[in-house]
Amino acid sequence: QVQLVEYGGGLVQAGGSLGLSCVSSVNILSIVPMGWYRQAPGKRRELVATITSGGLPDYADSVKGRFTISKDNAKNTVFLQMTTLGPEDTAVYYCNADPRFEQGVWVPGRYWGQGTQVTVSV
Repeated sequence: QVQLVEYGGGLVQAGGSLGLSCVSSVNILSIVPMGWYRQAPGKRRELVATITSGGLPDYADSVKGRFTISKDNAKNTVFLQMTTLGPEDTAVYYCNADPRFEQGVWVPGRYWGQGTQVTVSV
């Protein structure tokens, strides 16, 4: 079974940058898409970004132009580089393996990481 572990969460000032990483226990990144989701207090979990097995990214409108998703297949690692952070980005960020694009939306896959907290101070 696939196990995912996120790293890199923490406290950052508004306008700053932060990088997250997610390591998979299985060499799967060349086969399936990967995604990042986030959940703020009192809110539903929402899509942040996805990257296909071939490396094509997709982003939520709220992060487009500020966040970059990338991966290193050999290291079984997917990254999320976040810039120009604001308080609205405060959330627990979750890595997800094998999201599927269905009926015009990315549906999360079956595998989730434990989450990592990102807090943006003003």
